Amino acid sequence: MKALITGASSGIGRDMARYLAELGYDLIIVARRKDLLEQLKKDLKTEVKIVCMDISNLENSRQLFEENKEIDILINNAGFGDFGKFDETDLQKELSMIDTNIKSLHTLTKLYLPEMKKKNTGHILNVASIAGFMAGPLMATYYATKNYVVSLSKAIQKELKKDKSSVNVSVLCPGPVNTNFDDVANVKFKLKSLSSEYVARYAIDKMLKNKTVIIPGKEMKLVYIGNKLSPSSLSLELAYHSQKRKSNRQKGSKNENTK
Repeated sequence: MKALITGASSGIGRDMARYLAELGYDLIIVARRKDLLEQLKKDLKTEVKIVCMDISNLENSRQLFEENKEIDILINNAGFGDFGKFDETDLQKELSMIDTNIKSLHTLTKLYLPEMKKKNTGHILNVASIAGFMAGPLMATYYATKNYVVSLSKAIQKELKKDKSSVNVSVLCPGPVNTNFDDVANVKFKLKSLSSEYVARYAIDKMLKNKTVIIPGKEMKLVYIGNKLSPSSLSLELAYHSQKRKSNRQKGSKNENTK
């Protein structure tokens, strides 16, 4: 059995690799940081192939598929966010975010799914966020990308069920997690963060049980339910004030560049 994980050099992706190795899976681990991938490989007991590439380049995503077609699990974990008013955030960073969070995930899912359907077995786990169920003022582009991932994953899974396929697509929707996402997005969360190890293990266990929408933590499940029951205007207002508090805390920090 073999799993391919993008964004595997740190955080959730790294801890998913560790857990899948514990379960006996051989791995293909993908990220830009070769040194971190090599360090991770040393910690794992199964066969590990390192692929050092930037998958926001869609030709790289195609190459990744062509050179590694035979897998049983695809985990689209690579992604990042950004914080700020839409008219003030950096356009190039946002376009790169769309390439990574949406286009690469879409491309790899599109390429690997037919191969899995031919064998009538396999799992695809797309990593989104609790943000994927709402709009996010002050993190507008990031929330929008995760909405895309949630919607796409749920729709594909419904198609698979209608086809009576044994292939399964799951979408992971965590809240705050202790990862380097904080530094890249430049925000500071108020809610208590879950450990990336807990989220990784929880997600893999639920994926292997064919759960479609995976939300770790009781607090985030309540957020999900509350958002579904709230008018969209109230949800937007709450989201704005939540993000604004992150901004205020970040400005008050003298030595940190975290979320």
